[in-house]
Amino acid sequence: MKKSLIALAVMAAAGAASAQSSVTLFGVVDATVQRGSGSVSSKTQLGNSGYNSSRLGFRGTEDLGGGMSASFWLEAGVANDNGSGINTNTNNQGSGLTGGGGLTFNRRSTVSLAGGWGELRMGRDYSPQFWNLTVFDPFGTNGVGTTQTLNSIITGPTQVRASNSIGYFLPPNLGGFYGQVQYYMGENSSGTPTEDDGKGYGLRVGFASGPFNVAVAFSKTDYLVGNSKQANIGGQWDFGVAKLMAHYARDKGAFAAGSSTATTGLRDGKGWLVGTLVPVGAGEIRASYSRYSADSAGDPTSKKFALGYVHNLSKRTALYVTAARVKNSGGATQALNGAVTGVNGSSTGYDLGIRHSF
Repeated sequence: MKKSLIALAVMAAAGAASAQSSVTLFGVVDATVQRGSGSVSSKTQLGNSGYNSSRLGFRGTEDLGGGMSASFWLEAGVANDNGSGINTNTNNQGSGLTGGGGLTFNRRSTVSLAGGWGELRMGRDYSPQFWNLTVFDPFGTNGVGTTQTLNSIITGPTQVRASNSIGYFLPPNLGGFYGQVQYYMGENSSGTPTEDDGKGYGLRVGFASGPFNVAVAFSKTDYLVGNSKQANIGGQWDFGVAKLMAHYARDKGAFAAGSSTATTGLRDGKGWLVGTLVPVGAGEIRASYSRYSADSAGDPTSKKFALGYVHNLSKRTALYVTAARVKNSGGATQALNGAVTGVNGSSTGYDLGIRHSF
């Protein structure tokens, strides 16, 4: 009897699996030795995500026929240097940070319906305003080389991802044009001063053809202390011997740089990056210069130069090294890899790591 029940369970599981066109387990494990030096303190540690963000994910697609498909994507950030998970934000507000080091699908948790008309996607996802900062950064906003237009940004919890979102993506057959629009909710009760906190929208449109790619994005997120806004434009040209890329950003926010904690008063910020990727044999040289300044007392400004090399041992495994130095002025105190530097001080950081994807 028990054997019959087990056989029925196996057959049921096989039937459920066959309903999916594909289900994939995927991930990245990236470990890096990090060193940061500052005028106040320095730090050496084993970290993660120096080249690509460490993650564990599951995704699947079902063919519905007639050009339609349904899919899901669950992706969790992991800190493989200590075995913990990465926190998520449940409501796009400073109060929504949660996770406690357990595994959360903080990177992406979406369900989608797609067809010749495009894709409708719901859940937690990258915000449109983030894409230009990472796509047009030679370091992909990972590790010590990450562009200062993200490290110093003042726009708060939705600067990279948004929870409770509904998004639409244009179909991929528009002659090189692409785009998306996203609406997200803070999910607060009505009749309170903060009922609109965490609610917002973002949009991005671009054009890619051959070696050329350019895109522009804009967003607004509501908060009682003042609305955050992001606007940026980025582009890339692939010359074969090297890829040149750049982006420019203008922001308005009421958040401390690099945090989800609201401060008093709105500030304007602006910054830019220029960078390059140069293939060399089985590897690639990466270099960038970025800066960001906030429109507040003293005009705090941080300027960073980063240089790195990636050596691909295979399609899935790579060794990498990155060095960066940030210089502060006007009261800025940005530091690298856990170091602490004084007002208007400088900081130097290094990454040496290995990345394996599956």
